[in-house]
Amino acid sequence: MSWEKEIEELRRREAQAEEMGGIEKVARQHARDKLDARQRLAALLDPSSFREIGKIAGRNHYDEKGDFGGFSASNFIFGRGLINSAPVVATADDFTVRGGAADASVHRKFEQAEQMAHELRLPLIRMIDGTGGGGSVKMLEDMGFTYVPYVPGWQHVIKNLETVPVVSLALGPSAGLGAARVVASHYSVMVRGLSQLFSAGPAVAAFFGEELSKEELGGVDIHTRNGVVDDEAESEEQAFEFCRRFLSYLPPSRFGLAARVEPTDSPERRDDSLICAVPKDPRHAYNMRRVLTSVFDQESVFEMGRRWGRASITAFARLDGWPVGVLANDPTYLGGSWTAKTSEKVERFVKLAGLFRLPVVNFVDNPGFMIGLEAEQQGVIRYGVSAMNAIYKARVPWASIITRKAYGIAGSAMSDHTRFQYRFAWPSGDWGSLPLEGGIEVAYKGELEKADDPATALAEIRTRLDKVRSPFRTAEKFSVEDIIDPRETRPLLCEFIHHAQRQLT
Repeated sequence: MSWEKEIEELRRREAQAEEMGGIEKVARQHARDKLDARQRLAALLDPSSFREIGKIAGRNHYDEKGDFGGFSASNFIFGRGLINSAPVVATADDFTVRGGAADASVHRKFEQAEQMAHELRLPLIRMIDGTGGGGSVKMLEDMGFTYVPYVPGWQHVIKNLETVPVVSLALGPSAGLGAARVVASHYSVMVRGLSQLFSAGPAVAAFFGEELSKEELGGVDIHTRNGVVDDEAESEEQAFEFCRRFLSYLPPSRFGLAARVEPTDSPERRDDSLICAVPKDPRHAYNMRRVLTSVFDQESVFEMGRRWGRASITAFARLDGWPVGVLANDPTYLGGSWTAKTSEKVERFVKLAGLFRLPVVNFVDNPGFMIGLEAEQQGVIRYGVSAMNAIYKARVPWASIITRKAYGIAGSAMSDHTRFQYRFAWPSGDWGSLPLEGGIEVAYKGELEKADDPATALAEIRTRLDKVRSPFRTAEKFSVEDIIDPRETRPLLCEFIHHAQRQLT
């Protein structure tokens, strides 16, 4: 007696599952310049590494005799796979099946995928296209009743955010639960022209009097600039590459350590251009990203969130093969001043580095919190203090490089001052409770009023204060640990990363 007949039945059902929503609907998906769910899994994962779970779950049809009469695949596909030879849990919404709306198997599969990730301590990638397992008005009529809303399996979403790296790729219009799944991640990407994100779509917005297209309501230019989504990609393939790079810097879970890659860049490399990277004139900006490229392992800098909170650069990079988190002020945007959004971005990144035990290197050129009415209306001080609190609570190894300004409360948030300060300052360092520029006239008002030539007197005061603000005077009092030749930054940070590894293990 053989089970060949049953295996044939299994293969028939599996073949039907691979047809997804059918030839016509799959063709419609491709006509929109979108990959289908199975193509996405194949493009994201290492070749032939995907092992699907629950492939034949879905809506089955039986005739009056109870015999199998057809199969409609589930619109949620998940399983195990490999990225760069490391195991992950990968999921993909199939918009060709009922437009991504839910059925009973979707809820169960969604819950199992999320649960699998945190219980097996594997990174999770969600590819979201549609409502992402949400309901529909027509579904309510089919059910014959409505219900008090809840999200099956959301407890596992929360556990994953506390346990494993979670990446969400928005690969189509995503509303409701789909949108929630996008933002409930450590790293998220939208594809320009392909992805839109909303709590409710244009039809619902129109009911409330706002006639907007999908792109106008929730396109890339909105959500990658307000911090809802981290990055934008020009294509699905680029989004997959962003995902693979992000994961390459992190451990599989918070219970492990990120892996070192074979170093290809000498830890003793010195870049002569760094000696003149910071202009002598403090009013002139400079390219902080070029500094990062010079200091870290070649081609290792991976920036996330470039289009929001722009006064701060948040990135991953490597030092002698070891991964690190990178913070840096961007002096080309508001002089590097922290806005409310910048502070929010810093806080989120510091918590991410802390969760996965990545050492942090902070390049400091911070003139302070943004000032003015708009900054106050946005609550900059509240968000700024929250960012500072996250930095003080961080327990990962931390190194700071002061390249220029460090002023006020925001400047003091470069590190937790109660810990050992692995900190270096360049000769261009300029720090204090507040910038001297703009405050001299107030502080020396009486002296200037009495002067025969106030302009000459002001110039003399500036000359005296320029000597006082010399970083060498700060170093004399050991208020800053070391002033270094900028060209020595990389060797010293490579030294730091090897000490950091001992601290982590």
